[in-house]
Amino acid sequence: MAGSLLFFSGGLDLQISERFTIAVHILACVRYFEGLQPITSEILSSSIGVNAVIVRRILLQLKKAGILSITKGRAGISLAKPAEDITLYDVYTAVEAVGGGGLFRFHGNPNPDCPVGGKIHIALDGSLRDIQTAFEARMKEIKISDITAAI
Repeated sequence: MAGSLLFFSGGLDLQISERFTIAVHILACVRYFEGLQPITSEILSSSIGVNAVIVRRILLQLKKAGILSITKGRAGISLAKPAEDITLYDVYTAVEAVGGGGLFRFHGNPNPDCPVGGKIHIALDGSLRDIQTAFEARMKEIKISDITAAI
């Protein structure tokens, strides 16, 4: 599916919007280039390989979440708090990486008259919630500083 990363197959798609990885890339660039040169959406766009309009939209989401500081002029774009205090979960929630339905997109019309189709939600929904909870807990452990340390 365009614009998404598929992490699971076999009928259920675990999808996170590419806005998430673009946002992490933005933060990595900001941390790397901060103090070396003014950081602009054009510089970020060039590094990421996407249109600057997409970068600017994500920048605004990160600013609204208190992750980035954006000023006009030489100061440009900077982290609003230390990279050690920004988790992947913070980024994930800031850019609304997943729609309101959660990580998993359940197929739309299981047959309620089928013995499996009528009970598949009851059988599967709790497990999917547990997986999402574990996924989000792990994201809360990984900091932007962990990501940038590898660059």
